[in-house]
Amino acid sequence: MHYITPDLCDAYPEQVQVVEPMFSNFGGRDSFGGEIVTLKCFEDNSLVREQAEQDGTGKVLVVDGGGSLRCALLGDMIAEKAAKNGWEGMVIYGCVRDVDVLAQTDLGVQALASHPLKTEKRGLGELNKVVNFGGVTFRPGEFVYADNNGIIVSPIALTMPD
Repeated sequence: MHYITPDLCDAYPEQVQVVEPMFSNFGGRDSFGGEIVTLKCFEDNSLVREQAEQDGTGKVLVVDGGGSLRCALLGDMIAEKAAKNGWEGMVIYGCVRDVDVLAQTDLGVQALASHPLKTEKRGLGELNKVVNFGGVTFRPGEFVYADNNGIIVSPIALTMPD
C-alpha cells in the first residue's frame, strides 16, 4: 500500500504523533507502513539480522540505535533478507550502508545517515521494548507510517482517505 503522511495527518489529527524531521529515505520503497516491532541496540546489529530472518508481513522494524553515527546498523544483505521475508520497512535511529543497493531493494528504509563501517556482532539488544526518539514513543503493536514527507506513529491502524 502507498501511504501519504500529510493526508494521514489531515484525516487522523487526534491519532498521530509526528517524528522530528531528522530521517532520510534510503530504501527502494518511498512509502511504507505497518505494525511496529521494536529493537533497541547500540552499535551491534546482531538482533537486526535475527529479526530480518523472521516473517515481517505487515510489520515495520523500528530500531533504536541510540542515534549513533559511528557505524551502520543495516546493510544490503540484511535488507535483502528483510524484503524476502515480507517486512514493509525499517526505521533506523542510526546509520545504514550499501545505500545504492538499499535504493534498489523492495523495502522501506528511513535512517539518520549513511556510514561505511559495519557494527560489531556481540548479540546485544532488546526486542519489543518501548523506545523513544525523535520526540515520539514507539510501542510494539502500534503503527508507523513513513514517506518522503516524514514519519508518523499511531496507536491504531490507519487507512488512506479517499
